[in-house]
Amino acid sequence: VQLQASGGGLVQAGGSLRLSCAASGFRLDYYAIGWFRQVPGKKREGVSCIASSSDGTYYVDSVKGRFTISRDNAKKMVYLQMNSLKPEDTAVYYCAAVRCTEVAGPEFFGFGSWGQGTLVTVSS
Repeated sequence: VQLQASGGGLVQAGGSLRLSCAASGFRLDYYAIGWFRQVPGKKREGVSCIASSSDGTYYVDSVKGRFTISRDNAKKMVYLQMNSLKPEDTAVYYCAAVRCTEVAGPEFFGFGSWGQGTLVTVSS
């Protein structure tokens, strides 16, 4: 079971990045997938999640209207399109299989591991 995030980089404030999450070793279409981010010294934050068949999504308030989550089960990929990036979006971003609710957002339940994540740096 592996979920590997990629696509991070350095971008100026107001710019865009598209993160990708590649799944292997399991049936992606059985699971909701979430994106989390973590800044050193702070708790990991659930950013967004998407239901297994894309019929439900969640966004934390700080990214609503700027980030869009999507998935392609046939390609075993999940994406996070990030627009209008702000310096406070700087973090390591991770993807994981989760429980996803429209109220509580993504909850990691221990399926697979976190992986290395991908670093997003937004300069002001």
